Amino acid sequence: MWATQATERMTDDLLRERTKAFALRVITLASSLPSTPPGRVIENQILRSGTSVGANYRAATRAKSTADFIHKMGTVEEEADECLYWMELIVEAGLMSQAKIADLCREADEVLAMVVASIRTAKKRKP
Repeated sequence: MWATQATERMTDDLLRERTKAFALRVITLASSLPSTPPGRVIENQILRSGTSVGANYRAATRAKSTADFIHKMGTVEEEADECLYWMELIVEAGLMSQAKIADLCREADEVLAMVVASIRTAKKRKP
């Protein structure tokens, strides 16, 4: 049991660090978007969703129950997926090349996969 808790704690710490680093990278991306009407709209949207990933993950780690954790992690999942949507629009609207944001998109995919796996694990453990 103790080994499982230690592993979960390491995973929590890793995901906490990654979601915060992700938010900082999203801030950098948003700051580099062009100052055009579409650029400003997407800048605001991606800032909101990208920084929300880490903030909501932190809230999930303070959940009062498994059901609360699952609910809050669902919000993290939605925000990470929304951030991916905005990055797709950035490329498709020609605001930035795919090559410039490919690594950040990959990180968003990885964070999203980790979040979904956490939700699945929590659902299996839920009484």
